[in-house]
Amino acid sequence: MESILKFLPKVRGQYKEHAPLANFSWFKVGGPADVLFLPADTNDLSNFLINKPAKLELNILGLCSNIIIRDKGISGCVVKLGQGFREVFVKDRLVKVGCGLDNYHLVSFLLEQGLTGLEFLSGVPGSVGGAVVMNAGCCGCEVKDFLISVEAVNKKTGKVVQISVKDLFLEYRHNSMANDFIFTNATFLLDFEKDQNKMRENIKKISKMKLASQPIGEKTGGSIFKNPDQKISKYKAWELIDRAGFRGYVFGGAKISKKHTNFLINTGKATAKELEGLGELVRTKVKEKFDINLEWEIKRIGSI
Repeated sequence: MESILKFLPKVRGQYKEHAPLANFSWFKVGGPADVLFLPADTNDLSNFLINKPAKLELNILGLCSNIIIRDKGISGCVVKLGQGFREVFVKDRLVKVGCGLDNYHLVSFLLEQGLTGLEFLSGVPGSVGGAVVMNAGCCGCEVKDFLISVEAVNKKTGKVVQISVKDLFLEYRHNSMANDFIFTNATFLLDFEKDQNKMRENIKKISKMKLASQPIGEKTGGSIFKNPDQKISKYKAWELIDRAGFRGYVFGGAKISKKHTNFLINTGKATAKELEGLGELVRTKVKEKFDINLEWEIKRIGSI
């Protein structure tokens, strides 16, 4: 097969051909990318999008905490935001964050600054960009509660734009602009907290809750499915999965967690096909038993 590298524009970042992706994934599964592109910064990413072939297949990866990369890999080009997208700038109560930064390090930085509001992100695996894409939430808070605006690059035109939070139309685990843009940084409005011990205790409380209720330390990701609308079901996704008899259920090398039934686990030798297959089996049984369609929260990308 002819390499696509020769058709790609010159960049200041890096191209990697036939790049392995499994080690990026929290599930530790998945085939390679035809080409992996690590842009140097927003301008480099914009230049790439302006000058790339019009029909080039494009996928965007964050920290891969909530993604199953399929076994045959991803064709075309995969864009992954690296070191140039991890800076944090503070001006009074406004915090501008690169979308490549992981949530844990952001929360740690804000603790040092005495800026409160985003402690809940310590309970959300992944990057700031992923949190914005999914309108991530934990402990009764969501990204939209503190987000002011994002810088984003249009996937089709390469144009860099600023988008206010109201124009993102953020809903439960949904961002209406996520399919058309690559988010490069996000600006939050936070509050000052003089008592940093109060923030520390909140973070410790979230960490303790996660350790008690989620399979931390396993090869896993975030929640498999979104919770159904309360108008449709009085049960959350984990309760429907549990009532359908899937607690601890094993399917090849894939398993439903005994600790929290809305988590998939790679027991050691699972394929992406087995992980996704177990998820689809759960969806089928829940539909049969409760007439409720569970909607995937984990993204599945690549060739089967």
